Amino acid sequence: MLINPSLTRNFFSLFQRDTLVKNLEKIQDFIVISLCIGLFCVMLIRLGEMFFSLLQPLDFQAITADILFILILVELFRLLIIYLQEQRISVGAAVEVSLVSALREIIVEGVIEVPLEKLLGVCAFLAVLGGLLYLRVWMSTRLNLVNQIDQSKINPSHYLELNHNFPSTEQYRI
Repeated sequence: MLINPSLTRNFFSLFQRDTLVKNLEKIQDFIVISLCIGLFCVMLIRLGEMFFSLLQPLDFQAITADILFILILVELFRLLIIYLQEQRISVGAAVEVSLVSALREIIVEGVIEVPLEKLLGVCAFLAVLGGLLYLRVWMSTRLNLVNQIDQSKINPSHYLELNHNFPSTEQYRI
């Protein structure tokens, strides 16, 4: 039995590094798109359930938990969209999802009912996440400063002068 050489060449070309990476990226994009569609459907279902729960006597804790859950889903959806656009995970969006998730758990349980150890752990977790957000903004301002120095061919000895006049991180809020 003779095998067509062009078929074997095409078959083995699938296993070349560049082709394999491109195919795996396409499969990964398909998975992320499927996650986006599923997440969007879950958001619509939860939104409908929340509106139907408003017809019954109001339970503010449950409504707040539902709203925060929908916000978490929206942030996850945004994280997946950013991944599809830029092929990277947005640290800021991931930290925001973690912040809202931790706060949701505390709100659902109620601050008074949460054991002290768990509350202290969540406080430390929130402090670390807040520090990550601040560090991200601080690093972006420093990188922008380095880019300004590189682009304008400023003498690096003037770095200290630029550093003192650098804008605060408040204007770079995420």
